Amino acid sequence: MTEERITEVETPSGNTHTHTTVVTDGEPRRSGGAGWGLVIVLLVLGAIAVFAFMQMSGSEAAKDNAVADAANSVGDAAGQVGDAAQDAADNLSN
Repeated sequence: MTEERITEVETPSGNTHTHTTVVTDGEPRRSGGAGWGLVIVLLVLGAIAVFAFMQMSGSEAAKDNAVADAANSVGDAAGQVGDAAQDAADNLSN
């Protein structure tokens, strides 16, 4: 409900001043977009945090796989050196 109040004041010198006041009751005030903006900002920050965490986890797994592959390569090379030493020993004994 909206109500308009008009007040007239007359000064002793004869001047008249009019003041209008609008009063609104019963209608809820609507908020601006600040609430929605805050929700959107929080969602974007959450998505960035998840993405960064996933990238760090992926790089750790890649590093672990690279270390395991390198260890396997070293093991294979050691086996080849052992085989070559055995062949050399067999050739010397013949």
